[in-house]
Amino acid sequence: MLKPLEIPPLTAEELEALEKLYRTTKEVRLRTRAQIVLLAGEQRMTAPAIAKIVREVNQTVRNWLKRWMAEGIEGLKDRPMPGPPPKISEEYKEQVLAAVRRRPRSLGQPYSMWTLQRLSDYMAEQTGIRASYETVRQVLKAGEIVLSRPQHKVSSPDPEYLVKKRRSKRRETG
Repeated sequence: MLKPLEIPPLTAEELEALEKLYRTTKEVRLRTRAQIVLLAGEQRMTAPAIAKIVREVNQTVRNWLKRWMAEGIEGLKDRPMPGPPPKISEEYKEQVLAAVRRRPRSLGQPYSMWTLQRLSDYMAEQTGIRASYETVRQVLKAGEIVLSRPQHKVSSPDPEYLVKKRRSKRRETG
């Protein structure tokens, strides 16, 4: 059986910082961690009792109390997650935003509108970095750019097309 884990009583500064964190944070996990420490330090509750209140397992409560004792309030925050480095750099993102602001034909492409796939393919040609169209979409969204759907318009090579079209509309309405 695990021996009871007690944390030292909270100082006035710690109590104030934890209460502020509990009241103001929007992150549910961080708020729960602050609540765990407040219940243990202020109300002197045991880890199993706290676990029932916050709906966590006993070991999770104990782990957060140990981190609090070792690191203080900074220990309650999430640590950076390990993983591979980002595939695309800030420079690549800037190049995507610069390319999308220009017409494809001015960049030597055989089409007049960008799509996510076309932009992804173009960037792969230019930079050698193959990013998915979803990654390109996220870059555009971060740059507050939204690609609109293409508007297909009916037209004709006939020079009189617009005149005939207007006449036809007048007949329909008149």
